[in-house]
Formats: sequence, C-alpha cells, structure tokens
Amino acid sequence: MIDTPVLERVLAEALRNGGAFAEVFAEDRSTSSASLDDGRVEELSSGRERGAGIRVVTGETTGYAHTADLSERGLLQAAEAASAVARSGGGGARTVEVGRLAASGGRADRGDRPAPRTGSKADALELLQRADEAARATGDAVSQVQAGFGTSQRRVLIANSDGLLAADEQSRTRFSVSCVALGDTGMQTGYETAARTLGFELFDEVSVEELARTAATQALAKLAARPAPSGELPVVLAGGSGGILFHEACGHGLEADHIVKDASVYVGKVGQQVASPLVTLVDDGTVGSEWGTFVVDDEGRPAQRNVLIENGVLTDYLWDYLRARKEGRASSGNGRRQTYRDLPMVRMTNTFLLPGKDDADEIVAQTPRGVYVAKLGGGQVNTTTGDFVFGMTMAYLIEDGKITEPLRDANLIGNGPEILQRIDAVGTDFSMTPGTCGKDGQSVPVGCGQATMRLTGVTIGGTAE
Repeated sequence: MIDTPVLERVLAEALRNGGAFAEVFAEDRSTSSASLDDGRVEELSSGRERGAGIRVVTGETTGYAHTADLSERGLLQAAEAASAVARSGGGGARTVEVGRLAASGGRADRGDRPAPRTGSKADALELLQRADEAARATGDAVSQVQAGFGTSQRRVLIANSDGLLAADEQSRTRFSVSCVALGDTGMQTGYETAARTLGFELFDEVSVEELARTAATQALAKLAARPAPSGELPVVLAGGSGGILFHEACGHGLEADHIVKDASVYVGKVGQQVASPLVTLVDDGTVGSEWGTFVVDDEGRPAQRNVLIENGVLTDYLWDYLRARKEGRASSGNGRRQTYRDLPMVRMTNTFLLPGKDDADEIVAQTPRGVYVAKLGGGQVNTTTGDFVFGMTMAYLIEDGKITEPLRDANLIGNGPEILQRIDAVGTDFSMTPGTCGKDGQSVPVGCGQATMRLTGVTIGGTAE
C-alpha cells in the first residue's frame, strides 16, 4: 500500500520535533454482506475503505492522526498533526483527523498462504435461502427466520521508528441464523452462528442447513421451558458454550492496561494460585482458522500462544507493544484496533481453557441437581472486582444426574476469581465459539472455548421459587 522510502520519510517527519516513538498503520478493507428475513432479501451490500493512522509518543503523551489520503503528501500532513499533538504535553492520548480521498486499488502479497476463495452475491443468497428452508422444515411452530452472511478482506501494513515493518492479510466469513417459534408460552428464540478466518471455503466445513436446524430446535425446545430456579446451584457448562464467561470474567482483568491502572482484581498476583488446579487459561492468536486468529497484531507483532493461568497459578498478563516497551519486556502480540481510525489497545484473540480428563456425560451423571447451560448469551463484568452477570440463552435442569426440562432465559451471577476456584471437573470435549469483543468503543473478532466443565456453585437469577 505504501512504499518503504515513503514510510521512512513519514516516520522521520513524525519524530522531527522530538518524538520518542512513531508508527504508521495502513489498512485496506473490503466487506460484503447479505441478509434474508422471512424469505425476503433485506440487505445486499458491499463496501471499501482505505487509510492510515499515525501515532507519535512523546513522554506520557500520545498524538494520533488518521487519514484516507495514502499519498506521501497526505501521510506527511498526518505525521505533522500527530507530532504536534504529542509535543503539546498534558499526558493521555488525543486524535486528529486530516483530509480524506477516495479509495484506490491494490493487492497485498500473501506469501505462501493459499488465497481465500470468494463467492458471488448469488452464492450468498443461495446459502441464505437454504438456511431459511431448513429452519422452517424443523417444525411448524417456527414463525420467523432471519439469516445473515458477511465477509471481509483486510490488508494491513505496519512500520515504526524501532525499525519494524510487517504486513498481514486477513479474510473472515460469518454466517448466522436466528429463529422465532410461537406457542402457548409466547415467542421463543434460537440463534446459531459460524465464523472463521477463512473465505468462502468456510462452507466446505460448515453446513448452513445444520446451523439453521440447530437455531430452530433451540427456539422450539424453549416453548416447553419452565421458569429457571433461583439461588446457588451447581452449573455444568457445555463444551464451547461457556468460553465467553471466562473471556469476560477473567480475560479482561488480565489485560495489561487494566493492570497498570490498578483496575483489575488480578493486580500483583503473578505466581499466586488464582484458580482451581484444573484450570489452564490460554490466549492464542495462532489457532487454525478461529475467529480471533491472525499472523501479526495491529502493532506488527507476531501472534503467539500466551499461557495466562497454568494449573491454577497466574503466570502472566496480556501486553500490547507500548506498555510492554515501557516495562522493558516483549509484547505478547495483543495490540489490536478496530480500524485505522483507532489507537491500538490490549485485546484478547482466541481465549480458552485447556481440556481436562473427565468424560462429559459423566460430569452430568455425577451432578444430582443443577443447571446444564448449553449456550450463554452476552454479559457484563467489572474488571476491578471481578463481578459478572451473564444470560443463559439455552439451559436445562439437571435432575438425578440427567438433563431434563428446558429452562426459560435467566442470568448467571457471580465473581470471576471465585468461579475459577469452583471448577471441580473438566471434560475432554473441547470446542470453540466465535464472538465480537467490545472495549472502549472498539469491536474486534475473538474466539472463546472450553470443554464441558462443572462449577460447584453459581447464583442463578431465575424466577422459580
């Protein structure tokens, strides 16, 4: 996207007035999406954006300017603007936007990685229609079906004043199905999604009909759901479904920006037992084609496998480049940003608990009474205290060691560090789920995962007495 001599002159301009560090982040992104609602095409769109962000650090002050003009003149103007902000002092970070120009073409070299397959809009619509038909065929009570498809191709180029020059090309494809079933208890919903860091070859691995049937089955099963119990009960999290709980309840608390601000319950606990010995928590941006996988992060550092908790002992935090540089250590490859308009920050990639040795069915059989959570929804966490609230979007009662009646939507309420200590069984049936992580107004793709596991006690915010 930008020639190396131009990058060098832009970095020199950024440092000309005494900057300690400068960085150029260039991005070229194209997107395509389609959606179907009750058999009708609701959206069929595509887009392209291209630009660069320039960061300059002087002391404790960060200046940031972004521009859609990738000419040398446009980049030099952005560098000058970022430098002026940085030398103004006062600490913190401030952003400046300079002029925009229309996007132009270009293609990055993918090295020895196979090029992702592309599909036409007609191909996408055919997939959506197949999903719609499969969902409706699952049961007469299915009253509404929505299906969505999205794909993106993202090329990034990063250069900084420490001599780094790195590039990556990322293709991501996502397909989702949402169903509504109507019965005597009112409307119930089901949702299923598949997402990978792949092109159209995702559909060699994923059946859209199976996704649709799963979403429809969830909605139909909840028509017969009973109110969830209230109070503290053992909870069994199905493989893959509970990864979001650990992403939110402890993953965010291990991000270095929270640590250095003393805004995490995990401050100063490296080397201490913070979880059950059955818990090994990993963040890994190199895992196959999972949703949070990439080659280099948005600061140009290679993605890597980071063990955060090993056999219950806290071993490290997640680091971006600037915070790691200040501490005299290496980045963990966790500097990420939503677009070139945004400053990078510490973010997770694919975060998961390693599988254990227990049989998933035996974990349920050895639970006399409790709740089996087949799927978790969204949640909130306070990183300073570790307190969290999560929605259960598909759950069942466990009675006499057997999964019985479906439960209406309810909440799991607890504290992250306490929950980590209450894990007493971990299965072998590991799986991952894709998600979108929001932080400080920015969203990035992430993966979450774990095997079936049991928590000895979690508060259920149900309505049954």
